[in-house]
This record gives sequence, structure tokens and C-alpha cells, in this order.
Amino acid sequence: MTTFAEARAFLLAHRTDYAAAHAGFRWPDEARFNWALDWFDAELAREHADATALLITGEGAARLSFAELSARSNRVANGLRALGVARGDRVLLMLRNVVPLWEVMLAAMKLGAVVIPATTLLTPSDLEDRVARGRVRHLVAAAADAERFAALDPAVTRIAVGGTAAGWHAYDALHDAEAAFTPDGPTDATDPLLLYFTSGTTAKPKLVLHSHRSYPAGHLSTMYWLGLQPGDLHLNVSSPGWAKHAWSCFFAPWNAGAGVFIANQPRFSAPALLDAITEHGVTTLCAPPTVWRMLIQQDLRAWKTRLREVCAAGEPLNPEVIDQVQAAWGMTIRDGYGQTETTAQIGNPPGQAVKPGSMGRPLPGYTIRLLDAEDREAREGAVCIALDPRPAGLMQGYQQDDGTVAPVSGTAYHTGDVASRDDDGYLTYVGRADDIFKASDYRISPFELESVLIEHPAVAEAAVVPAPDPVRLAIVKAYVSLVPGHAPDAATARSIFAHVRARLAPYKRIRRLEFAELPKTISGKIRRVELKRAEEARSGRAPAEFREEDFAGPDGTQG
Repeated sequence: MTTFAEARAFLLAHRTDYAAAHAGFRWPDEARFNWALDWFDAELAREHADATALLITGEGAARLSFAELSARSNRVANGLRALGVARGDRVLLMLRNVVPLWEVMLAAMKLGAVVIPATTLLTPSDLEDRVARGRVRHLVAAAADAERFAALDPAVTRIAVGGTAAGWHAYDALHDAEAAFTPDGPTDATDPLLLYFTSGTTAKPKLVLHSHRSYPAGHLSTMYWLGLQPGDLHLNVSSPGWAKHAWSCFFAPWNAGAGVFIANQPRFSAPALLDAITEHGVTTLCAPPTVWRMLIQQDLRAWKTRLREVCAAGEPLNPEVIDQVQAAWGMTIRDGYGQTETTAQIGNPPGQAVKPGSMGRPLPGYTIRLLDAEDREAREGAVCIALDPRPAGLMQGYQQDDGTVAPVSGTAYHTGDVASRDDDGYLTYVGRADDIFKASDYRISPFELESVLIEHPAVAEAAVVPAPDPVRLAIVKAYVSLVPGHAPDAATARSIFAHVRARLAPYKRIRRLEFAELPKTISGKIRRVELKRAEEARSGRAPAEFREEDFAGPDGTQG
């Protein structure tokens, strides 16, 4: 049997030896495992008692050690138990980056309750859906957000953070409970722990169920990709309520024995974030490409940081960003890939060569297959996780509306993404399987074209979709939102067409361009499905649409 501590120690010992780490790693396979009790309390809070576990700056500023968080979460667990929270109960957790977020996560884990993380951007109707489909019995939210829950079943226990609300219990009162916690029994590693709602880019959000093994132990792969070490101070830029927050603001850093750093800002400011990184000695940083694109607008050389590792995730990273950070800081941003349904599956771990545009190689514990439509191995194909052996970081399954769970079965789990693999085993993202399309019988990857578009100085964001065409069946169209200060006019369109024409093969060229605000999910992901439907329903030119032929000269060439 491989224990959690043994698996962790193996990865730390081989943090820059990818070949040995991937070949020799074995997932922990304890039958009973409660990460909050068996790792956080038993190891971190005892052996690293005074080390910083959580450091928050800005709103809700605080610094807590592992020992302090252990004791505080024990009190919260006892307080929740007194309010009726029991093993298996569903607890909706909707908080910003404040200390109670981490306390409740640990406390619920100790109790054996199932946490449903929720973003603070949810509307009352969104919350009603989550409470109903998630079978929520208790909820913890900011007092300021209490009104959003007014229409919900009054039988749901409500706990208010940061103030009082009529009919709600005060969160602060939970700290009056005893600091010694005794669980009501052992926790099976397969017991449910987290229920995530996906972002719903193409359909209604799915319910992803994770166990006490899949996310706590599963994020050993994420720890390895990030390059975390004991004593690090790690900053992950993501919002609570989404899986990446649990990835890199909770499990991966604390798996390593690193501290979590949070820089709360009333409004995002790249200079202020860089100031905080420098002032507090952040050693490892992970941020989505959107944030990296804002950071490189600054003169990064002006900030003398202690950063050792810089990573990106959430969407594929454009090579231009990597080049600028390398030039300024002498460090290479290392891309990684995973899903709400999994932990980090693919990535560029420390010490390995990074290929521009590639998301890396399969991480320890994962075997990645690329399969064609007939489930045959392919050079380019659907990204699939081999299930023999099944990786610890894979979800238990999707919870259905009737409460049953549809388990992952078969020989491989299909992620829904498409990638290509080179001779060295590096994988390059092609796109979502639902987004890839054919134009003039050529296969088009929207991501590839969008990457070229956003390199234009006027383009803030872009989404590429097929537009129906009577001859070619479909042609390539781009929806573009502009950087402030640029006009959505013919001159800008001409410049973008010229930029794309100089960088793409003729069959990939964008033929139509429309300036628009892009429809997004609540998590900020572009809903291309809405744009595709709009194109299918359209019977003429859109008001803000420009076409490549608009700029043709007398001889038919592009001017």
C-alpha cells in the first residue's frame, strides 16, 4: 500500500526528474483517508505548527499558521455539528477570499460533509438551481449576500459571515465551540467530499462529484506541476467557487507544506499585484493567461521579486506572453492542463524544456491517450485518460438530477478536448471537440486563430466560429472585442485582416469579422455555442460586420 505521505515524498524527491517521477509514481491507496485530519492536522499543524498557512492582504487581511487554522477549523466543525451539519450533508459555500472560506472547507471535511463551492457572481435563480439540484441542507455566505437566498426553502440552515441577517446564524458564534474535535467515525477514501457545478460553456452546468481521495490526494499531480516545495508562499489568481481555487489555493500548496497567499483588491490592478508579490516574498505564482496579458503591459523588470516558479492555467497560453516574461524575469511560464473533473493531467513541470505552444506532457499518475472517432490511437485526437489504472484525481462521476451518480466507466475518460502529440511526447491543445469545424474541407482550430488575433494590439478578446456559406459550407468568422481606445471601424478591421493574413495559411484566414461583446459563462469562459447559433440564424450581414472582400483592390487582391 502506498500512503499519501509516501507518494508526496516521492514527487518532492523527483521534482525536476520528470522521467523518474512519471515512471515511478504510485497514487496513495489507503482505504480510509480524511486529508483534513490525517494530513493537515496530523502533519502540518504538528510538524510545521508555526509556519504560515494562509496570508491574506487587502480586505480581510490575516496571517494564520497551520496550528492556528487547525484549531480554528476544529471550533468551526464543532459549531457546525451543533447546528445539525452531519456526515454526508451538502453545504453550499459562497464566500470571497476571507478566512472563513478555508476554515469551513477544513471543518466540513473533518465532519464528512460535502461542500458545494459557489461563486459570489451567482444570481438568485442560479442559487435556487444549485440548492435544488445539489440537495443543499446548509449554506454559508456573507451577510451582505443574504437577500439572494430569500426565496429558498426556509428549512436550509443559513450561516452569515461578516455581519448579521434575520433568520441566519452568526458565523462568529461558531468559534465559541471547543477547540478539540473528535470525528464521529473513520472516513472512507471514497466518501464524497466536493460537488462542483461546471461553468456550462455549451449546456446546463454538470454536477461533478469528488471524493476524499480524488481531490486531496489527486492534487499531488498539481503540486508537482506547480513545482511547490515546503515553505513556499504560493499565489494563485482565481476566484472562489471554481475548481482551480481548490486546486491551487487549498490542496496543492498544503500538500507541499507551502503557504497560501491572497492579494484581495477592490478592482484588479496589475501594478498593485506585482507590489504585493514583491513585498511579501511570494515564491510561486499561477495565473490565467488573461492576468498574464495584463501583467506584461507593465515593465516587469521594475519589480525585483523572489519568484522561483511561474505557471499558467485555465486556457492555453500564447507564446508571446511566455517570451515577454522570459525577457523580463529570466523565467519561463509553465503551462498546465486539467478540468473540474480532474486534477492537473498534463503540464510542464520544473526543470523540463518548454516547447512554445505546448501544454506539456502527461503528469505523474496520468496516462493520456489521443483517440480518433473509432477510438484508435492517433497523432491528433480526443484527449482521453486511460482508466487502467484509474488515476486518483479523476472524479467519481456526474451527479444526476435524481441524486444518483453516473460513474466513469470503460477503458478511457474523454475530456472533450482535442490535442496533438509530437515525437517527444509533448501535447499541444487544438480546441474543444465541439468548437473545431471544417471550412472548405479544411479542419479549423478556433484556438489557433484566436491566438493570432489577440496578438493584434487592438484586440482584447476573440472567438472564432463557422459562418454558413453556400459554396464552402462554412467560412471562418471572428467575433472581436477591442481594447479601450480602439474604434470598431473599417480602419481597425482592415488592420486586423492584414495582421491575420500575414500570419496564417490562406485556408485558415478569417473571412469575416464582427466587433461585439462576447457572451460568457459566469466563470468568464466564452460561449461560442451562442455565436454559432447566431450565425446559423442570420440571413444577411450583421451591422458591425466586415468582410475580407471589403478591402480588396481593383485586381481582387487585399489592400
